[in-house]
Amino acid sequence: MPISLTPGSLARLLGQWNVGAAPAYRELADVVRLLILDGRIALDVALPSERSLAATLGISRTTVTAAYALLREQGFLSSGQGSRSRSCIPSQGPAHAANGDGTLTLSGAPGLAVPDGILDLAYASLPASGEVVHRAFAAALTELPALLPGFGYDALGVGPLREAIAARYTADGVPTTAAQILVTSGAQHALNIVLRTLAGRSGTKVLVEHPSYPNALDAIRAAGCRPVPVAMPAAGRHGTGLHRAGGWDFEAMEAALLQQRPAMAYVVPDFHNPTGRLMPDAQRRRLVKAAAASGTVLVVDETLRELNLDGAGSTPVAAFSPAVVSLGSLSKSHWAGLRTGWIRASEPLIQRFAAARTTLDLGGPVVEQLAAAHLVAAMTEPLPARLAALRENRSALLELLREHLPGWEPEYPDGGLSVWCRLPAPISTALAVVAPDVGIRLAAGPRFGVGGAFEQFLRLPFTLPPDQLETAVLALRAAQDRLERSPQLRRTLPAPPVTAIA
Repeated sequence: MPISLTPGSLARLLGQWNVGAAPAYRELADVVRLLILDGRIALDVALPSERSLAATLGISRTTVTAAYALLREQGFLSSGQGSRSRSCIPSQGPAHAANGDGTLTLSGAPGLAVPDGILDLAYASLPASGEVVHRAFAAALTELPALLPGFGYDALGVGPLREAIAARYTADGVPTTAAQILVTSGAQHALNIVLRTLAGRSGTKVLVEHPSYPNALDAIRAAGCRPVPVAMPAAGRHGTGLHRAGGWDFEAMEAALLQQRPAMAYVVPDFHNPTGRLMPDAQRRRLVKAAAASGTVLVVDETLRELNLDGAGSTPVAAFSPAVVSLGSLSKSHWAGLRTGWIRASEPLIQRFAAARTTLDLGGPVVEQLAAAHLVAAMTEPLPARLAALRENRSALLELLREHLPGWEPEYPDGGLSVWCRLPAPISTALAVVAPDVGIRLAAGPRFGVGGAFEQFLRLPFTLPPDQLETAVLALRAAQDRLERSPQLRRTLPAPPVTAIA
């Protein structure tokens, strides 16, 4: 039976929700939706009945009924026959009524229209490099018959792919054999295997950069581990008016490693997600030494390494120590639908990872791995065109932000797929709440932090073409304008917490 929220408890969470900036039912729905997204109404909690909430708030039952109906339509409430409405998160953005010409006019933005649907700015991913991927699968199908007499299970991965990945590391200055490679179903799968092996006990400390990749933070928490966040310094003002990368705070990182002595450290030194920063080689060497001194296993996420937009040079972290565990994948460079990743580590660790992997699955799909072997062997083939398009998109997004949202402070990314923006106020979650109403979907800043941090930040991918980025930025402006007209949404947000070493 789900937990129930009393009318008085919900009223206290709502605060001063009705300020007259919109119809009362809409204002009530907006604030309840914000409370669900912000985590202050947990998921699968039964909300008060329409009659009891109306009596507590001193409003008509019709208002509550309309608010609940809107939340159900948007996917934030679910209810079965004879049961109370329960809080939930929608699997996709809410639907919008289309105009007669098949376009969607955005609320609060007269004249602004997008194709029927939502522009998704929550994911930083590219479409497939189609011809290259298709050719790789065609080649894989010709090679498949040779493997059909076997069982098809291989916890380490098929030989040709492991050899191709090892050759790639060797060419990049990190001598590697196929025995040092474990193929996985993407980098997230790889991280889960590493966590299960190295930090499987409840309460185990794992050092992370702050901000960090949300899915990695989720995996660390799901493993029962305790994140140890180390703040990244603020970006400094660049000569062009943009903010330039502030690097990593290595004094803080060394102090956290030596004082907290975490079992594992998870870092993204190559075009860090979400900031796009690139860690210099001197800092990589320093990080390796500090991890060794503290007895911490250093796990390096290299999934964005190939997306080097400005041609800056860097050495793989594993070149500085054989103890480094490296994670990679084809998701960002080629296509997320390939679901092919890998772990590079010492042979003894790879054997431990393989043993842990068999508790999750018995191996990956063979055809996909054969195709991935061709893609890894010709890793750079699709990159020049993709990097050129990303550079154009990055320039377009930064210019659009300067023109339409001059109060926002974007950090210039050295590579990767997104821009990390400082907002003029702590409104990130509120923007994510109203975003679907103006035709976009956002990942709020606190998704990238621990303990609700980064309410004044937002990650914006530049994976869409310039014309769609323009539509998205205009929608962001419309969302910001709506928040300025609806101050109750901003008042319900907690003050941004101080980012500190835990």
